[in-house]
Amino acid sequence: MAATPITAPPLKPYPVIPILEVGAMAGTKSFPANAQIQEALGFPGELVEDWHDKAIDKRGELLGKYRSLKVYLDACVHCGACTDKCHYFLGTGDPKNMPVARQDLLRKVYRRHFTWSGKLFPKLVGAEDLTKEVLDDWYSYFNQCSECRRCSVFCPYGIDTAEITMAAREIMDSIGLGTKYTNEIIGKVHKVGNNLGLPAAALQDTLSSIEEDLKEETGLDIRLPLNEKGAEVLLVTPSADFFAEPHVYSLMGYAKVFHAAGIPWTLSTHASEAANFGMFIGNYGQMQKIATRVRESVLDLGAKRLVVGECGHAWRAAYSFWNTLIGPFDFLDPNYPVPQHICELTYDLIQRGAIAFDKSANDKYVVTFHDSCNVARGSRMGSLPGGQFEIPRAIIRAVAGKFVDMNPETIREKTFCCGGGGGILTDDLMEVRVKGALPRMEALQAVVESDGVNFMATICAICKAQFSKVLPYYKFNMGMVGGVHQLVGNAIRLGSK
Repeated sequence: MAATPITAPPLKPYPVIPILEVGAMAGTKSFPANAQIQEALGFPGELVEDWHDKAIDKRGELLGKYRSLKVYLDACVHCGACTDKCHYFLGTGDPKNMPVARQDLLRKVYRRHFTWSGKLFPKLVGAEDLTKEVLDDWYSYFNQCSECRRCSVFCPYGIDTAEITMAAREIMDSIGLGTKYTNEIIGKVHKVGNNLGLPAAALQDTLSSIEEDLKEETGLDIRLPLNEKGAEVLLVTPSADFFAEPHVYSLMGYAKVFHAAGIPWTLSTHASEAANFGMFIGNYGQMQKIATRVRESVLDLGAKRLVVGECGHAWRAAYSFWNTLIGPFDFLDPNYPVPQHICELTYDLIQRGAIAFDKSANDKYVVTFHDSCNVARGSRMGSLPGGQFEIPRAIIRAVAGKFVDMNPETIREKTFCCGGGGGILTDDLMEVRVKGALPRMEALQAVVESDGVNFMATICAICKAQFSKVLPYYKFNMGMVGGVHQLVGNAIRLGSK
């Protein structure tokens, strides 16, 4: 039987709370990981026989490890402030995609087994047993959350829905119910060093090919060094930058910045991936194992600075977790942030007059900027609060003459997720991805109509991949999304060919 064609929701001139469609997305599920994928990460290969008891035990373990989780599960008063803040609810109309309803899938089981009121008066407090039907809902709806944390911005108690989603996914993995997309990728990083499973020889060939393209474009020998010991900077970037469009244009932009500024730098085959999908499944052991490759690489190569490329959740993992997971970094140059985002590096060079631009190279673009959720709500840049918003915009203004922001209710700390983050960027969840992109597409449509915007810049590999795929569903050109350093690469002055 042919698959039902996916239809994007109609774009509206302003956000509208959808009519409820109970169970609309209940049957939309990510492909489960097979035994080989699961066991490679130390998880059961299939759903264990005593899954109920093991899930409850794991729930208790997590409550003992993370005090915040108990607070989040206890604090909700069902005020409704979060209900219309989730892009997946706005796009699908399924009430279980309301953040509070998704949380309650876990909360009701927590109350039944870990609160005295739930044990004595379950119906009175909304407590329920963990049944197979409830577990099925966990698998459906916790894998329709991108962990973007937008709902948390509007929650009067600051409940972090992402932490609840991560806990649910960790419980499911522990009983043999993981997703193929996230867990297969984690396995590739452990085995090869990057999400794509790209071996060292293939990576070297790819970088050599990009160097040839740069030579043809600029007439200059702009290098993309690999495993060079003694380089000042180790760049850890998402592996999508090595081959995918538009990602590769940002990689070329980084190379041009390092070349123009005269900064010796290198990539590493051992740590050829900035992304860390361990965060998506809530497993700090997996996060640490992935991140350890970065520490090992910077020590082996003797670099003095650690710079992260354009990837949203990679920057959150680096900024918020690296010092705990793989620090301290007392062997790196104390004159620079550890870690440092590529935008921070470029912005600093701009402020010092170390690099110059020809804005006319981007005259064909009217640019807007999509704030990636993990950058916006899980990190900072620079020395001042809000640097993660101001620095990318300052770079864009330095390299392009026409820039306009989208609706202020859809950017900065209130930014809408692209719809593909948090382990959702897989074709088996395409309907979720397309419908979840609705709020961003509506904001984009508004500035297209009012200001002629034809380029949406972002600093996230997942956002670039997601928008490239879903833009055509909303009648936009898939080529109108790209990286901030794509614009930098267009305009930077290097000398004529």
